Amino acid sequence: MNTQTILKYLSELSANNDREWYHAHKDDYRSANEQFEQLIQALIYGIGEFDDGVLHNVPKELTFKLVRDTRFSHDKSPYNPSFRAHISSKGKLPVPVGYYIMIKPNGGSFLGGGLFADMFANATAMVRDYISAHPDEWSEIINAAEFKKYFDVKGTALKNVPAGYDKNAPQSEYLKFKSWYVEYFLTDEEIGDSEKFMQNALVVFKAMKPFNDYLNAAMKDFKMPTR
Repeated sequence: MNTQTILKYLSELSANNDREWYHAHKDDYRSANEQFEQLIQALIYGIGEFDDGVLHNVPKELTFKLVRDTRFSHDKSPYNPSFRAHISSKGKLPVPVGYYIMIKPNGGSFLGGGLFADMFANATAMVRDYISAHPDEWSEIINAAEFKKYFDVKGTALKNVPAGYDKNAPQSEYLKFKSWYVEYFLTDEEIGDSEKFMQNALVVFKAMKPFNDYLNAAMKDFKMPTR
């Protein structure tokens, strides 16, 4: 795969974020998207070496559209100049959690994992309950040297520990959270070297796996809401 092709297209889309330019450069989009799907396929194979639950995935089923929903946004630019994908045992659904990648030039690119969505009350409750019941395992995972080398746990959070949970519990700070995720940001230079980027991404994702596994164990009975 050629990550330079991806970066070039997204940089140009960012500078020309309108429908006329987008449709006039559909061939450039197809070329960049093809390279991104090749990248995702390589990541699937690489992640599969330590998490074989992702190997059945098809790259084009894991990616997100460039088109933005601008109905409730002050920013009316029609496109999100980024390529994004989520690789998990159930594809790009937010649960179970997996391995997220966003390539967005000029400081917006990152590798992520964990539960980003905070609108699923059942999932949030499941994770809080699991952290309450397994605080030592949580502490061991987030304080492991390989984890801390790359990550700090982030997430939307309440001001106080919610009712029904011990505010003096060992992991009380994390019981305030409504989502639990990690991000590892990347420069354009790091992404632009395709081979080194792939090697680095797999190291980062492998370090992330125990965190993902813990959250997925907590949410093993979660079912996505039906529309």
